Amino acid sequence: MLEFDEETTRLLDSVYEGADVTRRRRGSFDALKPSPGDTIADIGCGNGLLTAELARAVGGTGHVIGIDPSDAMRHSAENRCQTYDWVKIVEGEAGRLPVKDASVDKAVSVQVYEYLDDIPAAVGEAYRCLKPGGVLVIGDIHFDSLIWFSEDPARMARMVRAWDEHFVERGVPALLPPILTDAGFEVEGVAPVTVCDTQLRPDGLANMLIVLMERFTKSKQLLPDEEAAAWADEQRALAMQGKFFFSLTHFVVSGRKL
Repeated sequence: MLEFDEETTRLLDSVYEGADVTRRRRGSFDALKPSPGDTIADIGCGNGLLTAELARAVGGTGHVIGIDPSDAMRHSAENRCQTYDWVKIVEGEAGRLPVKDASVDKAVSVQVYEYLDDIPAAVGEAYRCLKPGGVLVIGDIHFDSLIWFSEDPARMARMVRAWDEHFVERGVPALLPPILTDAGFEVEGVAPVTVCDTQLRPDGLANMLIVLMERFTKSKQLLPDEEAAAWADEQRALAMQGKFFFSLTHFVVSGRKL
């Protein structure tokens, strides 16, 4: 799993307010359908952007619990949500939620489950915390959907394989429907949110991935530093030449507790 230090947190804060990540977040928000007075658990709340949006939707009669294992991310979320008295940011993980049984109306998690060693256990934890009829929404990327042009496809493949080392499971959306069903949920929807760019935008998902992938590959010594740098430089050069192409699909999976 990536280490979210202060520098990484600042990068995520910037890109997560951009159009690409906002669309992904909105997909989960719309599937969750937050209502006034709801109690909602935001599992892996990160920097609190979705947490704050949920807080505005449920209003002062509701409650939002932002849960994250990262000190830096929780600090960012606390700062973002400090004006909402009905938001509580707490330390915790998807596989062991600091939430009472049958105490929340809805739960949401965005790009967290790919890092988990035991996805069924985490789904079971969410089931435990939800009231009967409660809704669980999980948004995650299926990395087999990645299309990323390079004039050196072999090097691109090596970079993608190196990036695979930062998570546990690259195909979470395909696994979730049967896992939800086995846990006692009725699957209500699977909705794709595709990011497709022919420009390298400063606030775009592709730009964030270039920075994170190069940094991760170098820090873990998965490839020579020169190769990782050359890959990143090529993508920026392709963008300048009008040859950039990037596409990746995020899926929003929702289920209702029976």
